[in-house]
Amino acid sequence: MSAALVELNQVNVSFGKKQVLKNIQLHILPKEIITLIGPNGAGKSTLVKVLLGIEKITSGEIIYPKPLRLAYVPQKFHPSSSLPLRVRDLLALEQCEAAYQAQIIQDTGIAKLQQQAIQNLSGGERQRVLLARALLRKPQLLVLDEPMQGLDIQSEEELYAYVRTLPERLGCAVLMVSHDLQWVMQGTHRVICLNHHICCSGTPENIQQHPEYLAIFGQQRVPYQHHHSHCGHYEHAETCQHLDHPHIHPEVES
Repeated sequence: MSAALVELNQVNVSFGKKQVLKNIQLHILPKEIITLIGPNGAGKSTLVKVLLGIEKITSGEIIYPKPLRLAYVPQKFHPSSSLPLRVRDLLALEQCEAAYQAQIIQDTGIAKLQQQAIQNLSGGERQRVLLARALLRKPQLLVLDEPMQGLDIQSEEELYAYVRTLPERLGCAVLMVSHDLQWVMQGTHRVICLNHHICCSGTPENIQQHPEYLAIFGQQRVPYQHHHSHCGHYEHAETCQHLDHPHIHPEVES
């Protein structure tokens, strides 16, 4: 078993008298896709902020065995309208090789957006630009907070498919906060169900049978696709069929 990128050991977070996170025990492995689910107000955003180092813990410990390169795609990003920021300017903030930048721009489908102001992008376009910028950092751990907000159905499916390939293509682990149970059950390796404490965690197949998962999300079962060894350690069958060179097509704006 690979050494964890980061470990949370009995982490607690309180705001005044309100305990938001209780006894969180969590580890994230290299090239692992984890989806964080839970009801509204369960502490998901707080847990993400703890991992990003922007929220202090009340007790417990966070262990980084080695220095960790993190990148983050927020749920929303609304820069001031007075800020003259084009897509190319935002991407230029991350220093990397020109060939690597060109590949990420192609894969995320934002080549035609380079001269546009960030403020003028649709929600879906903006999310793809933010994903591209995050990947330019060559993260070991990519954190995505509801990244599909504002995307049409086709763009959403393409972005999910692209995210599935990132561990093998770029070597990064992915932690995604999502309410999309279809993705949770078909696109992730491990599910963590949070409601201030970790109610349950495990493979998508097993998590659907857990009483606490059922208490939050009900009895509806989402089909789960098993991993296929010929597709790589973590990839799914549908990933292998048509995503040898995944590309997110630009949105067609109405």
